Amino acid sequence: MIKCVIFDMDGVLVNSEPIAFTAYGSLFKALNIVVPNDVSATFIGSSDKNNMQKLKDLYKLEHTHEQLIDEKRKHYYEVFDAAVDMELMPGVKVLIENLHENGMKLILASSATKLKIGKIFTRFNLYPYFDEVISGDDFEFSKPHPAIFLEAVAKSGFTADECIVIEDSTNGIKAATAAGVYCIGYKNDEHSLQDTSLANEVITDFKQLSYDKIRDIK
Repeated sequence: MIKCVIFDMDGVLVNSEPIAFTAYGSLFKALNIVVPNDVSATFIGSSDKNNMQKLKDLYKLEHTHEQLIDEKRKHYYEVFDAAVDMELMPGVKVLIENLHENGMKLILASSATKLKIGKIFTRFNLYPYFDEVISGDDFEFSKPHPAIFLEAVAKSGFTADECIVIEDSTNGIKAATAAGVYCIGYKNDEHSLQDTSLANEVITDFKQLSYDKIRDIK
């Protein structure tokens, strides 16, 4: 019986990936580099810390790692604060409310910074529904490393078999699988470059999930 649902944030709770795409484009332009889509797609689900190190290594950038992180976050928050049309993913709030009302423990495990999580959770009033909020800021290794999901399971108070993860990114699904947690892949865009094939099951609409269905996953 499933007792805890562990959610990713970007691309699962909120449609923030277009903002990330715009912000990365602005960053790449400022750095005077051209990054192919298949490379930038590998950044989804991973932390700023890991992504900026990858960028520095790939393009032999003279900036320090810390300078790149600061620059990336500056571009991101400029785009984020100006965005007026960002919305929760269709149907996810209904699912969250359904799970919460039935006593399911809910945990966020996102590679995003604490600041970014705070902005999104405040904007959409999500704090009342979640028992734990875990940020990638607190981990040396980012997804696809399983550390954040292992921590989420530990904080849940349940076993890995009593938890599930909902993820949309290749990195996140690999991390959940490595942590030994049943993973539901969320694919909301048929043209997405993210590979959901490693997930235990794939959904395209949150209407496909409910407390009763999740509870009885084996």
